Order: sequence, then structure tokens, then C-alpha cells
Amino acid sequence: MLRRRLASLIPTAIRTAHNHHQGSTSSFTLLAPRQFDSVLCRKCPGDISNPVFNFVGGVRAYSSLLALNDLRDNPGSRKQKTRKGRGIGSGKGKTAGRGHKGQKARGTMKFGFEGGQTPLRRRLPKRGFKNPFALTFQPVGLGKIAKLINAGKIDSSELITMKTLKDSGAIGKQIEDGVRLMGRGAEHIKWPIHLEVSRVTVRAKAAVEAAGGSVRRVYYNKLGFRALLKPEWFEKKGRLLPRAARPPPKQKDKVDSIGRLPSPRKPIPFTTQETEATPA
Repeated sequence: MLRRRLASLIPTAIRTAHNHHQGSTSSFTLLAPRQFDSVLCRKCPGDISNPVFNFVGGVRAYSSLLALNDLRDNPGSRKQKTRKGRGIGSGKGKTAGRGHKGQKARGTMKFGFEGGQTPLRRRLPKRGFKNPFALTFQPVGLGKIAKLINAGKIDSSELITMKTLKDSGAIGKQIEDGVRLMGRGAEHIKWPIHLEVSRVTVRAKAAVEAAGGSVRRVYYNKLGFRALLKPEWFEKKGRLLPRAARPPPKQKDKVDSIGRLPSPRKPIPFTTQETEATPA
């Protein structure tokens, strides 16, 4: 825009200067071309040695070797897409580069197809096994629980549930199938504590019972874990807490009781029958 406006002003300024020269020949002395240029250049302030500025007719015009509307990519940097099937003259008409007949000319094959021979995915033998019924428990050691009790984050006089362990930071937030109590740091347990977890090792159970405490293995399904760990979610949705689910037949011998909802505060005392059945 600026270049067009200056280009329109330059001829007008030259024409005005020429008419003025013809009209007042008596008062205007004729000058040589070089002298005339020097006079015009004196009218406009600027650096004459700068080749970017041109002074024409008393008007300073800006000209550069490169402008935004002159920007172009290097030749060959952008290649147009081949347009297939657009007539014989295009060179890619009729069969569009696919040739005549054959499997590759008719369509695409499914991924992994090797022309009819046994594909690689079937030639290689199978290895490994993934149990669809496997359970993943998050481990927590007795030493970490004792450290949190000494820090005042866990009250040892109350029942320690999986929600207590989650709120205190003993375990992570992502609990898949439950918590396994491990015996790491069992020597730090010097007072009786009562816990409810999904699984417990022999060493951890012996250490807790030696200190006068108890460990109960409880069962929660997926919905039960949500109700245990996040009961506010059901209140937000306007729903009631679900009833505790019974364990499946394959896990009956691995749990002591059904998990209670909402999160309990007092432990359930073991009955005489349970105490006799536990060592067996």
C-alpha cells in the first residue's frame, strides 16, 4: 500500500517541478542534471549514501530489493500431487499406474496378507500365558504403617482399613483388587493394631498378633472398593451405598469375612470357630 501511494506521488511531484520550471524561466536558473539532483536532495533530509532511499522530485521514496508480495518458495521445493485417472494426456489415465489386471490392480488386501502362504503371525509359536482371573494387590509394609502412626497420620487405637491407608498416603490412589499387607519393617510394631486388608503374608500376620493386634482379610468387589474409598461419589450422584458383595467360591478360603460398608471404625472380634479354623 505504501509503495503504490508513493509511486503515484512521484510523477505528480516531477510534473509540478517541471511546470514550475517552465512558468518561471526568468527567476529560475537552469541547472545541470547533477546540480538539479543535488538541489532536490537538499530539500529532503536523509542519508544520500543509503541506497535504500531514493529522492525524486523532493519526495523521499522507500524501495527495497525484497517485499512480502515477492516472496516465493525455491523452485522444486513444493511438488504437486499426482492426479490419477484424469485422461490419457495426463500420463496417469485409464489404469492410473496400476497396470493391467492382477491382484494389486483390483483392490487392497488385509494387513498381514502374504499372497496365500502362511503369514508370519501364524508361523511363529505362541509363548506365555495371561491369566484373565489374576488379581493385582497393592503392597504395603508394616514399617511404613508404623512410621505413619509415629507421625500422627494414623490413629492406632482405631481400626486401620484400606481407606485409612489411602487417606494417609501409605498406598497409592489406584487400588485395583485390594491391598496386601507385607512383613517389611515388622520389628517396628511394638503396640497392638487392628487392620482389615485383602491379603496378608504369614510373617506380617505373626508380627501383628505377637504385638497383641489382629489382621482380618476382607473381600470387596469393584463397586465395593469405590464405596469404601470414595463414599462422597455416591452422595454427589444421589445414590445409596451398595450392599457388601459376597466373595466368589474360589476366594472363600482366602478371606475371613465380607467387607463392611461404609468404612468401619471398630474391628470385629474373631469368634472361637474362626480362631480354630485360621491355623488350619
